[in-house]
Parts: sequence; C-alpha cells; structure tokens
Amino acid sequence: MPSLTGRLEGAVSENLLHVASQDSGSPKLEEQAPGVWGHAGQFSELKLAVPWGHIAAKAWGSQQGPPVLCLHGWLDNANSFDRLIPLLSKDFHYVAMDFGGHGLSSHYSPGLPYYHQNFVSEVRRVAAALKWSRFSLIGHSFGGLVGGMFSCVFPEMVDKLILLDATPFFLDTNEIENLLTYKRRNTEHMLQVEASKKPSKVVSQEAMLQGWVLAGTQRPSVSLRFLKNNSHVGEECGALLLQRGTTQVATAVLVPCGENSMVLSLQIEHCLDFVSKELFEHYIRKLQARVLLIKATQGYHDVRRENDANTEPMLFKIGMLRAVLKERFQFVEVTGNHYVHMNQPQLVASVINSFLQSKERIPAQL
Repeated sequence: MPSLTGRLEGAVSENLLHVASQDSGSPKLEEQAPGVWGHAGQFSELKLAVPWGHIAAKAWGSQQGPPVLCLHGWLDNANSFDRLIPLLSKDFHYVAMDFGGHGLSSHYSPGLPYYHQNFVSEVRRVAAALKWSRFSLIGHSFGGLVGGMFSCVFPEMVDKLILLDATPFFLDTNEIENLLTYKRRNTEHMLQVEASKKPSKVVSQEAMLQGWVLAGTQRPSVSLRFLKNNSHVGEECGALLLQRGTTQVATAVLVPCGENSMVLSLQIEHCLDFVSKELFEHYIRKLQARVLLIKATQGYHDVRRENDANTEPMLFKIGMLRAVLKERFQFVEVTGNHYVHMNQPQLVASVINSFLQSKERIPAQL
C-alpha cells in the first residue's frame, strides 16, 4: 500500500515550499523545494502560512506561466486534480489548494465555523502569498461556488473561470423554508463537535472506502461511508482522495474525530450562501472573467439530489449567464457523472485546454 500523507498530524515534508508572514501581515515566499514525480506527474508541495496554521497546495509547471488556481469540492482535496492537470497544457502554472480542514491544510481554530465566505477569503490569501494579481480559476462542485463568489467579489483578479459540474451560486428556489434551519444547524454542529472528546480512529483503507467510520460524534446520521455516500467516486479515485485526507498508521489509516473532524460531519447546505434569482443576476453582472461551464450529463443540478429532477434552476442559471456574459460565456455538456474530471479526465481536458489557450482577454477594470 502506498504511504498516505496525513492532515491530522499536520505532518508535511521539510521539502515543502514555505510561506511565512511579513510584518505587514501579508505572506511571502521563503523557499521552494524541487518538484517530485508521482502518479500526478511532476509537482511540488506548497505550504502557505495563515493565522490558524497553514494552507497546503500542490503546484505543477513553471512559475513563469500564466497562473491557474484549482479549487476542489466539498470534503475532497487537492488530489482531486491529479488526473486532470497532467493532461492540460504545460504552458500554465497550476496550483491546487486544500481548503482549510481538508487535505493537508490546518483545521480552523476552535470556535471558527466552516462557512462559504471563509473559503472565499482563503483564495484571496493564497493569491496574496503567491503574489498573483490576476489569474484563472478551475473549480469543481463546491470549489466552483467558492470560485464564483471570489470572481464576483474580486472581479479584477480573475481572467477566466472554469466551472466543473458547478455553478457560481446556488439559488434559494427550493430552500426558502430551510435557510434559517441551516444557519442554526451550523452553529449547533460547531458547539457539539467542540464538546466532543472522541479520539481519532484507526481503520484499514478498505474499511474506510467500503465501510463506515463515525466522524466526530456517535450519531449514525453523520457516519461516513465514503464510497456509499460518494457513489460518483470510483474506488480508485476514492483511494486517491483518501491518500491526502488520512494518515498512514502501519497497515491502516488514521481518521480524525472531535474538533479535527468538524468539517467531515458537516453538511454542505449548512455552510452555503443561497441567493435569489435577482441576486444571481446582480452578482454575475460584476464578473469580468470569461466563464466556461462544463456540465456532466449524470452530474448534480442542485445541492440536494432529491431536487435534481427539477432542472428549472439550472436552466435559469445557464440562461442568465449566457444573456449577461454573451460571448464571454461557454457551455459544454459531457458524458459522465459529478466526478468526470477524475473518472474520465480526457473528456474535459481538451475543452479546458482550448478555453485556457484562447487569446481573448478582458482587461481588468478596478
């Protein structure tokens, strides 16, 4: 079994790129290690200092190339892009970050909830650390929501936005009656996990993939059945994600519980900012980026699968993006499921390459 790197212990190689804080509070680059070869091709590990610890990331390609920041989905990590990036143009510099509490990144400090806007702020921190003033974004699923919001809040910084089975925002169409409940559950969940003193659990990788592990609490409703709850992730891709999300202990893996597992047992809808149709239109009118939306035929239409039969919200979002952005918007549908970028990366790689390499550039406007 290959060695699994661990986020729980915060164990990172001495060869990682380290970024420390300047007196001004903005991070700076201190040293860079040579790239290593692995299943994802040649890449380097990055470590960026933040007030609660560090943000980890992986980088491919020359730093002289146009920068592209890759944002993974909910409960995934930077390994989500290991199969896709080797198929993309070598002319670009790709960085795939682990959101806080994911992969090798530090967990948030006790008392700080995991919320949509916090992840948007992480993107800004990473851009500052890497000294990027303008770059492109690739976001899968939840990463697309984070990238969409970032692109509207900081429109002058984003050249191109690529959404992998994602949209810039989730509409409140199906959720009006639930919004206050979601906010309440986010707070209650944080307090419950803080009070939990459950030790980390050691399980085999096979058990982690096929079986179940209680994440942070004894309630069965938050049990984690990785492949069962992530039916779109094949076993090989599931193992790839677990490599960066667990710690190797002898022949088993260490799974965090208690405060270090808070994000694992949190439902995505408790962390989102849902928007009205009016806000959706208002936000996307702020976009300066060109936008590519790649929709999987068997992917998600809504944050909750039971609402997927109602395609009206998705049709509204695509129609509004097309109407507002006009020639700056491109929509492509590919055969596959929500993890098509991992399961069949060749189906999306050529589309992404063409979009990234297109010469049309919208000047930044402050």
